[in-house]
Amino acid sequence: MSKRTILLCASIGTLVFSAGSMSPAPPLPDPTASSAVFTPASEGASLEADASGPSFQQLTAAYAPSGAQESDQSPRSVSGPNARKDDMALPPPPTDLEESTLWLARAIYSETKLPHEQELVAWVVRNRVETAYRGQRSYREVVLDPYQFSAFNPGAEKRAFYRRLRPEAPLPRWRQALWVARYVRHAAPAYRPFSVETRHFYSERSMRGQAEPYWADGAGFVAPDPGRYAVDERRFRFFKRAS
Repeated sequence: MSKRTILLCASIGTLVFSAGSMSPAPPLPDPTASSAVFTPASEGASLEADASGPSFQQLTAAYAPSGAQESDQSPRSVSGPNARKDDMALPPPPTDLEESTLWLARAIYSETKLPHEQELVAWVVRNRVETAYRGQRSYREVVLDPYQFSAFNPGAEKRAFYRRLRPEAPLPRWRQALWVARYVRHAAPAYRPFSVETRHFYSERSMRGQAEPYWADGAGFVAPDPGRYAVDERRFRFFKRAS
């Protein structure tokens, strides 16, 4: 099938992105408009933009790379001032960001630059917040919980970089992460891609030959719905009921 063009209309103008091989779809509403309603194709339910943000399908289509691949799409890759610029136009940041959403965006951006992986990681973080995992009850506390998210570990090389990221930073994948984080934070529980007990993941590629984490032994492996997510298990594996 031929490729289609998705139009994402924002307050600062119309941004154009290329999506995968799919049937033609109408232009997306303005994601910053409180009156806009997004209808997830797979669930057939509507979500108000100011409550839960765009659906998974819309996020993926709107923020997919425009043909060119990232120079490094591996987990925990870092975009910086000297990184190669891709062909994706710079999306505007959401105008109604809360501090919790900002911390969630920092966490998922530190783990991956791919939108569907960012969404899954974001749900893991949300699950930890909602279940007060390890006694942490806020997004900031969960993200900074020692030795849980490697980019934020004490002494980590990029810890300061990620902690200082602000919405206005001119990084396309970072802006994407802000929209993904906004969606996940406000999405209805029915859109959770796995159970609330799914609070762990690891990346085989990022471990560079090391054995799997000790907590994965005996934990329940979780495979996100393949109809909604295409996840390379060498990049991310999700687990529930991990100790």
